[in-house]
Amino acid sequence: MTTFLATFVPFSIFNFQFSIPLFGSYPLFIVKTSRPLTILCVSSYFKGNRFIETCKKDGCRTFLLTVESKLTEPWARESLDEVFALPSFANWQHVVNAVSFLAWEHQIDRLAPLDDYDVELVARLREHLRIPGMGETTARYFRDKLAMRSRAEARGILIPRFVHVLNRKKMQEFLDTVPAPWMFKPRSEASSVGIRKMHHADEVWATVESMGDLKSNYLLEEMIAGDLYHVDSIISESEVVFAEPHKYRQSLFEIAQDGGIFATATVPRRKASTRKLLQANKDVVKHLGLVRGVMHTEFIKRDDEFYFLETAARAAGAHIVEMVEHATGVNLWEEWAKIEMAQGEWPYKPPTQRRDYAGLIVSLARQEKPDTSNYTAPEIVWRVDKKHHVGLVFRSESAERIDELIEEYVPRVYRDFHTRLPAPLKPTA
Repeated sequence: MTTFLATFVPFSIFNFQFSIPLFGSYPLFIVKTSRPLTILCVSSYFKGNRFIETCKKDGCRTFLLTVESKLTEPWARESLDEVFALPSFANWQHVVNAVSFLAWEHQIDRLAPLDDYDVELVARLREHLRIPGMGETTARYFRDKLAMRSRAEARGILIPRFVHVLNRKKMQEFLDTVPAPWMFKPRSEASSVGIRKMHHADEVWATVESMGDLKSNYLLEEMIAGDLYHVDSIISESEVVFAEPHKYRQSLFEIAQDGGIFATATVPRRKASTRKLLQANKDVVKHLGLVRGVMHTEFIKRDDEFYFLETAARAAGAHIVEMVEHATGVNLWEEWAKIEMAQGEWPYKPPTQRRDYAGLIVSLARQEKPDTSNYTAPEIVWRVDKKHHVGLVFRSESAERIDELIEEYVPRVYRDFHTRLPAPLKPTA
């Protein structure tokens, strides 16, 4: 194991600070030690610097556990007391053993996954170390597409029809009653990774047979045609305290398969359909059981109804966090860090929200360092700074203006920068 920036902070475990907020008509006693909280951030990919910086700013001893291949990434090292690495996180028992070894010398108070692929691993670590936060059962609803669909179906939430690739008879009944096309999906991948669109039953059966013993790791789902939306939320004590609704210009699956450009924008907040979307989001939060944290949840709209597609208990990727921040002034990484640190042991105060609108365009670029200096719309408030990527965030008081800008700039990005890679079968970032 590799260690960097080792620092030790003296503390006294017998000094306490007390605060006494009221719960109903009774005082609720919250005890906080004067010893700084120690939070271990776990990430198999490079992301979450704002989370790390917020933890350190708020007085935590902040540790990072990552994989060796990500040690050279520009982590916020000035905000990290120690950095640890393992060759990989593939063997969870090895990770449990390594973190337990760390806990022998360092009292770990909080654990936080910075990437979607680490949510279940960190849930297992919390269970093993008995640390507050989301456990394994709830984590399933935010990582396993079959678990989240089964739960939603049982609770009366609208979802596309689906079948677990497990029983031949049920598979045949599904193929006989649900019209093609269908989406063949891995249960525990993120975004559109590993998803395949199928039009014929023979194609489905051939794929299933090729899976062998791995087929139970998949589900087959009705493909619903419609507009795709996402809601990015902050949850505190099971209540939605912040939710921003957005509409994708094109689905992530279509972008991965056909090489399109990713674009999304805030939808008009006062429309009846937006209120319906936000209510659907509240229903998902309620029935999937997240107590506190952030969520990125996707819906598809058909015939004025919103169908729940999937959700994740983490900050959104693809620079959606930057778009949300420019529209509202709220940074989801920062708020997630505050909630993870508190874990209900002291009150979380939601931030004041601005009510502007924002849009986002992101694309792979042919050039190593794309030059967008001739993109001069005054509404451009942020630009991607990453090799072979181009991206813009627009901000305006008008949702219509944001839509106009996206429709104007997407063709320009296609012409000036856009390139594509084959659709990934495994995560790449």
